[in-house]
Amino acid sequence: MKLILLAFLLVFSNSVQASCVILLHGLARTHSAMEPLENALKEEGFLPINEGYPSREYPIEQLAEIAIRPALEKCPKGEKVNFVTHSLGGILVRQYLSRHDVANLNRVVMLGPPNQGSEVVDELRDVPGFHFINGDAGMQLGTDELSIPNTLGKANFDVGIIAGTSSINWILSSLIPGTDDGKVSIESTKLDGMNDHIEMPVTHPFMMKNDRVIAQVVNYLKNGSFEHGDSP
Repeated sequence: MKLILLAFLLVFSNSVQASCVILLHGLARTHSAMEPLENALKEEGFLPINEGYPSREYPIEQLAEIAIRPALEKCPKGEKVNFVTHSLGGILVRQYLSRHDVANLNRVVMLGPPNQGSEVVDELRDVPGFHFINGDAGMQLGTDELSIPNTLGKANFDVGIIAGTSSINWILSSLIPGTDDGKVSIESTKLDGMNDHIEMPVTHPFMMKNDRVIAQVVNYLKNGSFEHGDSP
């Protein structure tokens, strides 16, 4: 009986004290885009917080507050806080951390982040309908010195970045120098101060649902590094 009670307490304790992982989807997506990651993280014993935010309705400065503050409130007090982001979500984390300290911040994993902006925005921002589709935040993701990603400075937190090397949109890829994932070049994903960076043969729209990418995310959250060479 005592062994059964001890096992129950251990399981209950682990579920309560699970390391919190806040998931942030990309531009014009919803929380459903991050559900494969959410499910995998639950199986690995993490506590994922996966909620949507209105990515097309506000500029990045406001979106960071709207998306992150309520999610932080759902993390158990005193537990480690991690972030896993896709695309714009990574810029929201950088924006938020430039203004706020997060207690018990542990690790951040960014998937396809436009950390130096995207040439797609440079080329298409004046095309009719671009703002309607991508909102104020999309307009802020260019590569010029005054774009939001380029004004946030280097990372002063533990971050690993996964860049995609495959594209299913040759039109957008033609606007991007070097190897890209259809939206962001490999070079643009990089961030001064990052802890680790890995390239994987995945596309921007679907990388967060890729099993190998998910395995790399889990590995980074657990160990603080990616598996280079023979990727899982």
